[in-house]
Amino acid sequence: MSELHAFVTVVRVGSFTRAAEELCVTQAAVSRAINRLEFHFGRVLLRRSAHHLTITPAGTAFLEAIRGPLAAIEEASAMLMSGGDKSRLTLSVVPTLASVWLLPRLPMFSQRHPRIEIVFSPYRRDEDFAGPAPDAAILTGSAGEWPGSWDCDYVIGKEMVPVAHPARLRQRHAEGKWANPAELMGEPLLYHTSAPNRWQLWLREGGVPDAAPKLASGFDHVSILIQAVKTDMGVALLQRCLVQEELASGQLVAPFDLPISLPKGYFLCAPAQRRGHPALAVFRQWLLETAEAERALLMQNAAAAA
Repeated sequence: MSELHAFVTVVRVGSFTRAAEELCVTQAAVSRAINRLEFHFGRVLLRRSAHHLTITPAGTAFLEAIRGPLAAIEEASAMLMSGGDKSRLTLSVVPTLASVWLLPRLPMFSQRHPRIEIVFSPYRRDEDFAGPAPDAAILTGSAGEWPGSWDCDYVIGKEMVPVAHPARLRQRHAEGKWANPAELMGEPLLYHTSAPNRWQLWLREGGVPDAAPKLASGFDHVSILIQAVKTDMGVALLQRCLVQEELASGQLVAPFDLPISLPKGYFLCAPAQRRGHPALAVFRQWLLETAEAERALLMQNAAAAA
């Protein structure tokens, strides 16, 4: 099993060094494991050079043959270690989405499925489901950026809206400004450091094809970004689902609430070995149904406001 794990991991991450880090062993141990595997079968599975690592046709065929059974063994092992509790789901979630959007809705899930227990594990931005990993994770990103062996479903978060302090909106309207989205480029544009291109993408979708906005302050936490807008530091572009409460209460306003969606959002991701997890299947269905209904309402409201 150790040789098989080493082989699959090396192919997945494309490096002996990164595979060793993931498996918590030395690079030499990974190299020896691959050598033992190749000696056992008398076939070259991987070709190594100073800067390149390629899988041979024999290695490709072997990988396809063992990937499914290995995942099944890992799932059975994880289930046995957890006591065989199929009603327990371990979940990792982007903290802001968890606190603002998911947790307020979980009581509805618990009422519908009282026998399923959801346990939250620490969130890792670079989650790879290696080692002691959650059953599933809600991660931020774009479709296609995670391994093809994962099951990834879009949940919510692509729907973006610019938000500002109410006093700033009143002042700009009194000045006869903010008649169209292009005028926002004259404001201090606040942004999330993980997605600095969102402003340009949103402005182009909003009818400013040659938009080249100059960004002001960047923040790496959505909660701090929202607070910056509340103190009137500038205008921010945020996920509509994360500022619903502030918009409804009037703490923030949306100068242009257009039905615009961008590629990056929140996705429910799970590795192949968790496909048969009963609690995950139930949670996935509920989560996607809930999110789909809310997305439709968000876009409907935005279209009406536009």
